[in-house]
Amino acid sequence: MTSHLPQTVRTDARDNRARILDAARAVFGEEGLSAPMREVARHANVGPATLYRHFPTKQALIVETFAEQRRACQAAVSDALADPDPWRGFRSLVERICELHAHSRGFADAFMTAFPEAMDFAADREQTLRAIGELARRAQKTGQLRPGFVVDDLILMLMAHRGLQDTPPGARAAASRRFAAYVIEAFRAAPGTGAPVPLPPAPRLGLTHSPSTP
Repeated sequence: MTSHLPQTVRTDARDNRARILDAARAVFGEEGLSAPMREVARHANVGPATLYRHFPTKQALIVETFAEQRRACQAAVSDALADPDPWRGFRSLVERICELHAHSRGFADAFMTAFPEAMDFAADREQTLRAIGELARRAQKTGQLRPGFVVDDLILMLMAHRGLQDTPPGARAAASRRFAAYVIEAFRAAPGTGAPVPLPPAPRLGLTHSPSTP
């Protein structure tokens, strides 16, 4: 009987770790990085001691929680830079960043360095901004991106995009796609001179009032 105890302990530890990470994705995803560790422990149905045994600091938990999103962001940067069409690469990177941010308030917080200790994410952010700068230079040479575009414009766009976190979860992804489509069209050189770009369907936001009529 006792020979099975170490394996049982290891299995329990893996299960607890998995539950903690699932809980952290849910809690940080909806509440942002300001959510307390005790809320993650409560959501995971484990005690604080168990939580801190696996993740001694909040920073360690955040890094592990959003490891998949960080890899996705890095892949988006690599794919965009490798695209032979710089304007298409630029557009795809903006769209994929918006998608990642729309799915998790916590990842958006970390990426935008709203949580001062998220230094790992600050490095990702700088890598992404450098990629945007390089893609912008290439796209401007082709005449497809506004000559006045600067990387700070993307920062302003992402700051505005964070407001979508207040959108009902069921409509958030569609709202993000529509937002990204409008922003990309605004970044396009001489927008509106060609055929209009189809926008994603407007999300149903569950508004309880109708526009007034004259």
